[in-house]
Amino acid sequence: MSIVSEFKKFTLRGNLVDMAVGFTVGAAFTSIARSLVDDVIMPPVGLLLGRSDFSDLFLLLSAGETAPPPYATLADAQAAGAVTINYGLFVNAVLAFLLVAVAMFLVIRTINRAERVLEREAGAAEAEPAEPETKKCPYCLTTIPYKASRCPQCTSQLGGGRGVGGEAAAEAPPVPGPMS
Repeated sequence: MSIVSEFKKFTLRGNLVDMAVGFTVGAAFTSIARSLVDDVIMPPVGLLLGRSDFSDLFLLLSAGETAPPPYATLADAQAAGAVTINYGLFVNAVLAFLLVAVAMFLVIRTINRAERVLEREAGAAEAEPAEPETKKCPYCLTTIPYKASRCPQCTSQLGGGRGVGGEAAAEAPPVPGPMS
């Protein structure tokens, strides 16, 4: 198999394609969640706390070389070359994560509920046990196909599709020996 065909087979696997779709949808959903946090939730929260935006909350570690403190915004501090801990941006990121996690929980919960309802409506009947694929020869204990009527190893005649533990196993044919 050439490397190109092997790569093609790998990329077209169901799991990989599903994962790619998941990442794409996740990236789009993240931008929506970020907008919800930055543009809808944070302004009222910031207004309640007396600040218009959490992204401008920072702790000054070292003053900048081009302009002395105080700095009104994080952008001013960064422009001056100040060293800061940007905890406001972290708060925004944590809120965005929590919103995405809650939204994904609600989506998965809804899907699980819908699956349970569909199972109940369809009357998910108990599946009958499937016929086994293999059995053991009662004479030589070789694993053979379940429907085999003769063991390929010891050539014993077997009953109709049953083996060790089955309802009826045929008796072994006489084995010719040195004394017969």
